[in-house]
Amino acid sequence: MKLSNLHPLTPDSGLAGISGSRRQFLTRLGLGTAILSAPGAFADRLIQTPAQTEGPFYPDHLPLDTDNDLLVINNSITPAVGEVTYLSGRILDTKGAPIRNALVEIWQCDATGAYLHSKDTNKARQDKNFQGFGRFITGSSGEYLFRTIKPVSYPGRTPHIHYKIKRAGKELLTTQCYIKGHPGNEKDGIWKEIGDERKRNSVTVDFLPLKGAKAGELAAKFDVVIGFTPAG
Repeated sequence: MKLSNLHPLTPDSGLAGISGSRRQFLTRLGLGTAILSAPGAFADRLIQTPAQTEGPFYPDHLPLDTDNDLLVINNSITPAVGEVTYLSGRILDTKGAPIRNALVEIWQCDATGAYLHSKDTNKARQDKNFQGFGRFITGSSGEYLFRTIKPVSYPGRTPHIHYKIKRAGKELLTTQCYIKGHPGNEKDGIWKEIGDERKRNSVTVDFLPLKGAKAGELAAKFDVVIGFTPAG
């Protein structure tokens, strides 16, 4: 069963009128009523998310399934291999106001280190059950949610997840998300290229056990701060 059927997060839904089970789930992820805080409440401590390279493996052919559940492709009953992770957060401007109707795209390698790309040299080992790419459109509170796997390292790179944020057909930001405390970070040239320690910290997040989970699932929260609010 796809994530959209289990815990739907649709544009304009916000948190009003949602089911009790979904509200509890969002609270466990840290996406409770705090996401409805007044714009500007955290203006003094929001750090703009640094832009980073798209890299060579943005999918050159998008999969038929591009929803926010990367573990199951279409109606398959075989899930991808890896540590199940609920990846959530908000898309905000620098004043703390949520950006609605933003298209959040993520892509990452599978548990073997293979990307969904025709030129990936590790393609022979690719996990055919891993979607590799997902999309989510933010609602009025700027929230997003993906179910994916905890990122893994491959030669030359520390574990990471790629992000691209779009709105009204325009690209607003391309960046990457990293695992806090991973020993590979200090050896990764792209991570170290972010010279400002505060900005490095803003893209380096905890992957922690999901509260109440019975199958060892993890949760990670990554808020993306865009340098301006798009018109409209």
